[in-house]
Amino acid sequence: MKKLSLSNPNSMPNRLILSTSPYLLQHAHNPVDWYEWGTEALQKAVTEDKPILVSIGYSSCHWCHVMERESFENEDIAQIMNEHFVCIKVDREERPDIDQVYMEAVQAMQQHGGWPLNVFLTPSQQPFFGGTYFPSKNWTQLLLQINKAFHEKRTDIDQSATSLSEHLRTSDLKRFAKDSDLSFKPESLDGMFKILASRFDAKWGGLEKAPKFVMPSIWLFLLRYYASTKNEEALHMVTLTLKQMAYGGIYDQLAGGFSRYSVDSEWFAPHFEKMLYDNAQLLSLYSEAYAITQDKLFRDVVYQTLDWLKKEMTHPSGGFYSALDADSEGMEGKFYTWTYDEIKQLLGDAGELLLAHYQSTEEGNWEHGRNIFRRDPATQDSDESEELKALKHKLLVTRRNRIRPALDDKILTGWNAMTIQGLIDSYKSFQDNQFLALALENISFLENHLIVNGKIHRAFKNKHSETEGFLEDYAYLIQAYTSLYQVTFNEGWLFKAVTWCNYVQEHFYDSSEGYFFFSSNSAESLIARKKEIFDNVIPSSNSLMARNLFTLGTILDREDWRNQSHAMISKLSSLIESEPGYMCHWGVLLSEVIQTPAEVVISGSDALALRQELHSHYFPFMVTVGSDHKSILPLLQGREPKLNQTLIYVCRNGACQLPVTTIQHAFEQLT
Repeated sequence: MKKLSLSNPNSMPNRLILSTSPYLLQHAHNPVDWYEWGTEALQKAVTEDKPILVSIGYSSCHWCHVMERESFENEDIAQIMNEHFVCIKVDREERPDIDQVYMEAVQAMQQHGGWPLNVFLTPSQQPFFGGTYFPSKNWTQLLLQINKAFHEKRTDIDQSATSLSEHLRTSDLKRFAKDSDLSFKPESLDGMFKILASRFDAKWGGLEKAPKFVMPSIWLFLLRYYASTKNEEALHMVTLTLKQMAYGGIYDQLAGGFSRYSVDSEWFAPHFEKMLYDNAQLLSLYSEAYAITQDKLFRDVVYQTLDWLKKEMTHPSGGFYSALDADSEGMEGKFYTWTYDEIKQLLGDAGELLLAHYQSTEEGNWEHGRNIFRRDPATQDSDESEELKALKHKLLVTRRNRIRPALDDKILTGWNAMTIQGLIDSYKSFQDNQFLALALENISFLENHLIVNGKIHRAFKNKHSETEGFLEDYAYLIQAYTSLYQVTFNEGWLFKAVTWCNYVQEHFYDSSEGYFFFSSNSAESLIARKKEIFDNVIPSSNSLMARNLFTLGTILDREDWRNQSHAMISKLSSLIESEPGYMCHWGVLLSEVIQTPAEVVISGSDALALRQELHSHYFPFMVTVGSDHKSILPLLQGREPKLNQTLIYVCRNGACQLPVTTIQHAFEQLT
């Protein structure tokens, strides 16, 4: 039966209609005979000896939508695809393992990476050509050329694909990891700082390039560098970046929350998609920056982002959705931008105040006569007037009635656990129980819906996916449990962190190299089983696990876990020092190792209250352990609660100073 385009709501759906992935469902009415990745499609390619086309993207991807409209909804193009290829659609957020393998393949072909990612494979799943977005005319020509080459130059294609697949199976660690006697000296951090400072945009913040991504781990590293050295330049780099971001178009000036990146160097024109993982990490970053500076702007950003999360990104049962699309009504950013006439019609003459405040003009400061709201850097330190706040509220109410960008309502374990960490960091800085309450709601959702039969599952939408979680999911959940323990002193959270850490050691660890695979040993076998070591916008899963091992090793006095973490850092030491922009979360861990974290033990009936007071001070180089009753934890042995007295012990490597009774005295011992 002939399928019609997506523009026809009565069109015959393809197989993707049975998927739970929002991205795959977006393609369920394409005339392309799409398959999900799985046995049916892969076997069809073998049986019919056809090349496989794997098209990878995600729900909020702008250029994915463009290519769908131009090519995948075109019946003539679909006919070519259906006749000559087995066509597979992949949601990269649900299957990052597949994306990881074939993205590396495309980059090895000297092509630019990005999404949509379109890769051609032999029937044995080996890649031989790929790229990203193709305009429809180019796409049609490419399809015909690939089909012709597959039949006329098959031997050459098979040889090339085999060679490329062997390259993919070569671990990055063989190229970059080296045995090292790294002694974890502060000079290593100095070198990293100098490199980052040389690449810093002194006017607009961030690193000197466009497009500009938020890269939270870079700024977290610099906050720790400042904490250990009191280097004011490092702190300035962070605060300038955070201020320019908060006053730029990348930040939603009406409702809060950050877009994924800015297309320019000034944080002005965003790519309007809003991702959970960016905002989760920025909660942590702005909260830590506030703890140091007490800057009201940073506090406002955290609370506005929290408000956005609660209103637009939260499942009724407590899970957090993945993303908001950049497009609405077929136009990028239409939901968020305003014409001069729209503002004047709504606000009258009072609109001039708002237009001036947000650097908006009658002609529009962006495309199609529309305005992106952005604050003048010259007014950065001034509070908004009550009149301006009232005008903003009026616009926001009106905006809520617009056609909204599509919501990617799948719930990913790793991104949710990352958000729990952001909420905990906010709770520590502001001592506001709503952050902790939301974190506890979310962990309950994950435990009820995504931890099933002794495994963590990757995604939930109406039901959990069958795909087991990846190292990223386990690592972030371990971090969340560990952090929940440190702010509640509920040992149940800590024991869960230990359980999952042991699981990861059993199912992900590669003893031959000393690092962790991205996928479990029980997961589906792909042509290569990869290890993730480079940090990007999201930290690498190996740097997360190395940090977990170090933190848990410190709390539990597990020398084996601390040594394992040290070994992971040590082998990458030269890379961490030379490329801090891509090893920035490793840098966060390295700074914590060099400082030798303090073990703060709080024992007694007032343990939780004193914990709260302690965390109001910024000191990133410590773990906190406490109880109001007898405990089996090593750091609490010999430090049982005494009647009507709460004692605070500041220790390093198990050696403690004399106990004190006030946080002020404890903080003096810490610093």
